[in-house]
Amino acid sequence: MTDSNKTEPTGWTRRDALKLSGWSLGGLALGGTLTDAVAGTAAVGESCADASCSCPPGPTCSWTDPAAAQRYTYFDKLPPFVPFSHHTRTTIAPLAENEMRITFMGSAIPPRTLAQRMMSIFVEVGWDPAKEMPLDQFVFDCGSGVGANYGAMNVGYGRMDKVFLTHLHGDHMSDLTTFYCFGPAGDRKSPLYVWGPGPSGVENPLASTGAGQPRFYDDGTRAFCAHLREACRWHTESFSFESTGHVGYRAPTRESWGLPCEPIPVGNDPKDDGYAMIPIELDLQAYAKGENVAYENKATGVKITFFPVIHTRKGSIGYKLEWRGRSMIYTGDTKPERLSLEAARNGGRGVDVFIHEMVVPAQVWAMKMKGMTDPSKVPGPLVQNLTVVQNSSHTPQGAFGYLLSQVEPRPRLMVATHFPTADDTVACAMKSVQEHCKVFQGNDPNPETGAARITWSFDRMVISVFPDRILEQRGEVQEFGFTATPQLPPGGLMALKTPKYHYADKFGVIAGNPYAQIDLSTGIPACNCDHTCNFREDGY
Repeated sequence: MTDSNKTEPTGWTRRDALKLSGWSLGGLALGGTLTDAVAGTAAVGESCADASCSCPPGPTCSWTDPAAAQRYTYFDKLPPFVPFSHHTRTTIAPLAENEMRITFMGSAIPPRTLAQRMMSIFVEVGWDPAKEMPLDQFVFDCGSGVGANYGAMNVGYGRMDKVFLTHLHGDHMSDLTTFYCFGPAGDRKSPLYVWGPGPSGVENPLASTGAGQPRFYDDGTRAFCAHLREACRWHTESFSFESTGHVGYRAPTRESWGLPCEPIPVGNDPKDDGYAMIPIELDLQAYAKGENVAYENKATGVKITFFPVIHTRKGSIGYKLEWRGRSMIYTGDTKPERLSLEAARNGGRGVDVFIHEMVVPAQVWAMKMKGMTDPSKVPGPLVQNLTVVQNSSHTPQGAFGYLLSQVEPRPRLMVATHFPTADDTVACAMKSVQEHCKVFQGNDPNPETGAARITWSFDRMVISVFPDRILEQRGEVQEFGFTATPQLPPGGLMALKTPKYHYADKFGVIAGNPYAQIDLSTGIPACNCDHTCNFREDGY
């Protein structure tokens, strides 16, 4: 394919199309190491090299290679990680004493189909040998469809009780409904804690029209949780013939978890119940005052701080998790901005893993949505619309590369996420990163080759961080398996509280009553009065 200034019927020149796609196959590896990253110097504001793409026609062009669009070879070749253990009573795959484990339960930006779910990251640290459980564990975002990956990776609802939302877009919070509704029916017999931004403070442009329009919407995490709790009332009541709490639960306090506010549930659920939802709103104005601690647990050693990022409405946030010298940053969705860089510099200490969003160029995005293979033929209006979305909300791949060049010391591992990951899109992104930022400042993690570690996230990718190494693995799951193994609370079944809907049998034993809320008048009994069987009560 050769450059030409000939105007296409769409209004785009071929040269424009190639520049926007940032594509080249020449000499690119699809793996997790960015080679030739340290060469020369670049200053802030220096124009990047021409990232125009050229790809010869025919089967060698990756945009026309179905295999390159339908798999991520690098992920396929990672060593397997088995999330079950037959050597622990909890069946959880143990962590090393000094290990931080990061699992991508979702990694995509909409619209993605079956290969990747929306965004969610699960982080575990350390190991408690007495409980045979991680010392601490956290969910960061829980977008559409990720519940299936949590189940496949043997993470039950009881381990998903602390959820940190970066913002309230559907691809980052939709599966919170599943986590909340089914948690108490599973093994989460304690409240669900939800961290997230406070009200955005963006003025309603319709307020001046009257008609009951508020000047500001109550759009923060507390209002979100309050409305979600009421929206789920049908579900929560109908499942309350089962126990939703246990007597051994010890509620955390503001002091024990280092919270920025008192942990007060929305609604009228008992504060120790599984259907209690407790929002922890984070005030972004506090960042300027240095009051940006979201969670600090002295017992487990985990500290999570937050910082503002730029993404659509005011209020999106990023998080930094620190534990025993290990550190991780997750920015959520954001345009390129400086506070993420400050967090990654970490006072000159750097971080182990820097997880930052990246989107494909608008023209590639549009081309994939249209099922096309030639970026120059994509309709201009669709590209323009996606460019507006990109500019309002996201970090394109060239900007991602530029951000990396500004981080000093360099992260031990840079992870691009919120990305439609495949061989062709990763190769395209690698080209943009290489062309836009050949300098990674700071200590070289690989002095022999000068390579900077960078990888693209994919669903069920597991990243284990140790003091001396970072290991990437591929979650090995059963596609037809069942949900995660339940982890009983302390005291087991005998410690469960009396269900809300219950009855006493003829011996005075209190049990849940599954029939308390339903009308059985039209039901077909298992056996008739004459003792003939319609069907067996044991399910066979």
